[in-house]
Amino acid sequence: MNEPIHKMVGRKILNIRKTRGLSLDQVADLTGVSKAMLGQIERGDSNPTISVLWKIVSGLQISFTSLIEDDEPKITVVRAAELSPFEEEDGQYRAYPLFPFHPQKNFEVYTVEMESGCTHASDPHNNGVEEYILMVAGTIELTIAQESYILNVGDAIHFSADRPHTYTNLSDTKAVCKTLIYYPSS
Repeated sequence: MNEPIHKMVGRKILNIRKTRGLSLDQVADLTGVSKAMLGQIERGDSNPTISVLWKIVSGLQISFTSLIEDDEPKITVVRAAELSPFEEEDGQYRAYPLFPFHPQKNFEVYTVEMESGCTHASDPHNNGVEEYILMVAGTIELTIAQESYILNVGDAIHFSADRPHTYTNLSDTKAVCKTLIYYPSS
């Protein structure tokens, strides 16, 4: 059974208030909505008007839709067969987005496949961006600036990705790795 919208809105406002460590008095000051009304909304005892909700979202500096969006699922299953890769090097380098970047998380995760002999050069990322590479199959040579590292199955490496870096598959077969790219908070 779906939760009534006014109960969802109240729960979300309460969650935002608690997450930010704000009292009802502080939220009332920020929004211009009375403490009593905010309490009723949070408990789901009141179905607020759109104008009251606009005061709340403006005061808390959140989007209107964030009060009615479904919560992010606790479990996400990604099926490899359903993924479409980003391709480079004439299809010899493929990056499958497992968990794309989300603004509330500062990372994204890919499965990368490189055909035998493929070389892929990556421009420097923004300052503070880090990469984590975990080898699943094959052997790659990772060159960061002028230093090279040979990575085999089971190996992992972490590096600051704000310098040029190049991946080369040294294997006779496809090389596969999992890549996590971390983006610092701005």
